[in-house]
Amino acid sequence: MSEETSEQGTTAPVEGLDTRYRDALLPVFGTPQKILARGEGVRVWDTDGTEYLDLLAGIAVNTLGHAHPAILSALSKQAETLGHVSNFFASAPQIELAEKLLDLAEAPAGSAVFFANSGTEANEAAFKLARRTGRPRILALSNSFHGRTMGALALTAKEAYRAPFEPLPGGVEFVPAGDVEALAAALAPGDVAAVFAEPIQGEAGVQPLGTEYLQALRRLTREHGTLLILDEVQTGIGRTGHWFAHQAVPHVQPDVMTLAKGLGGGFPIGAMVTFGQEVHDLLEPGQHGTTFGGNPLACAVGLAVLGTMWEEDLLSHVRTVGAQFSADVLALDHPLVTEVRGAGLLLGIGLDAPIAQQVAAAALEAGFIVNAPNPSTLRLAPALIITQADLDTFVAALPGLLGAAAPEGEN
Repeated sequence: MSEETSEQGTTAPVEGLDTRYRDALLPVFGTPQKILARGEGVRVWDTDGTEYLDLLAGIAVNTLGHAHPAILSALSKQAETLGHVSNFFASAPQIELAEKLLDLAEAPAGSAVFFANSGTEANEAAFKLARRTGRPRILALSNSFHGRTMGALALTAKEAYRAPFEPLPGGVEFVPAGDVEALAAALAPGDVAAVFAEPIQGEAGVQPLGTEYLQALRRLTREHGTLLILDEVQTGIGRTGHWFAHQAVPHVQPDVMTLAKGLGGGFPIGAMVTFGQEVHDLLEPGQHGTTFGGNPLACAVGLAVLGTMWEEDLLSHVRTVGAQFSADVLALDHPLVTEVRGAGLLLGIGLDAPIAQQVAAAALEAGFIVNAPNPSTLRLAPALIITQADLDTFVAALPGLLGAAAPEGEN
């Protein structure tokens, strides 16, 4: 029997949690790799007391790591006043967080924020907004991932995700990511409402679209009067060393941006940001809504996350440690490592064999949490507070992890 330590220091039995999980939860996620009991900073402990260096942060969610004092304080303070007010009312944290996001996004006058509860909901809102242009077609990119609800799934390219739920909402077409000629041809008729794109395609294996393609995307959509909707659910909130990934690319500002994951530092929140009055006016009162969006608790945490990032200059830190980590991995000169893709602390280690899942499993047993978004990529998206020393421990362990998983004769 395992035990879990509570905040008061007492223990409570957690016997048979794996069996209880299987009996009580819908098995859409498969079998959990571990059952976690607590976390602190960039480390977590499972119910057996085993410690792990968390290099995934809930898939780019736990911006400030686990149990950060700023988040605990914000939640406690806000819970003493308002927890939830519905969309019939507003609260100061909601307004302040919207203002802060518009400021960080350098959004022009007339821009606005819609708060949701997740990335897929933010993308659903953007999908509906695009429909309001009156144009019949929407473009998304190959290898895209925008969420699991029906509208967001219609924008997601992976056939295995789509097929069980077809027919999906119509009017969506896919063009090859990175192919400017194909994009131009698809936009040429002038009837495309919007193009959805992720600056770095995280679920595809941390694949950056690249500066030239993003600039072409912005230029061509503007020429054809088409909305550019950037999904920054995984790349936003400092993950790449900029507040939003598109800010690293000159002359690229979207018409709409969607956010979630890191914005709440572990508390569920999503957002759609519109840029400029013309886009702002596409959705009218009553045409979209949500019960929990703009929840005071979520918005108070979002403010705490952004404030802490600013005070601790985490953007600079992310750029520095991310670049050093990438260089250190490549300096291993390991025959199975082909490249390190991504930016900041959203990184994919490319492998020369389809063994990423085996390496991730070996890493877990060695005390490191990473994941394999595809068979030849290891993804790291740790808390932005992670230190160089923490990352060095993984770099030192990586050759052994690769050797344990490598096909015979390749380690």
